[in-house]
Amino acid sequence: NYAAEKFNFETEFWTVRAKTIKFCVHCDYCIREKKGCMHVDNMTELYPIIEKAKFLLFGTPVFQGNLSGQLKTIMDRCRALVAMNPKVFTGKIGIALAVGGDRSGGQEIAIRSILDFYQQNHIISVSGGAFGANLGASLWSNDKGKTGIEQDEEGLRTIRKVIKRLAEFK
Repeated sequence: NYAAEKFNFETEFWTVRAKTIKFCVHCDYCIREKKGCMHVDNMTELYPIIEKAKFLLFGTPVFQGNLSGQLKTIMDRCRALVAMNPKVFTGKIGIALAVGGDRSGGQEIAIRSILDFYQQNHIISVSGGAFGANLGASLWSNDKGKTGIEQDEEGLRTIRKVIKRLAEFK
């Protein structure tokens, strides 16, 4: 883990893999009751992680040129957190990461969707800056999964740039 090794970040990884996350149906239970979401599923594990985090990294594979439906559902379900505490995200710093099967497979669009979520929820977004990693970390798997990502030197450079910039806020 580059962030932990190079900058002594304490990290916690949470994945949607093998998890059940129900869609937000905009029933307004969270708004009326202020007790979280009406759904009881694996999001109950994620809410406290988000609440205690100072930094957030939302990452997604690119599906059909945009972020995954799973990440979109997580972002939608964060409405329940904001309903309980309107300042839950205030002061948090967020970075975005997207992995596409093609070099130009929609990574920037997926990253932009994550950054829009950050903006809407008062999360300060950080990128690696100009000359690579302009919006966030963009990787290319070349449709080879983890092996492809490990071979993407340019994409790995974008991660390092973003983490280095994030470390300035530590």
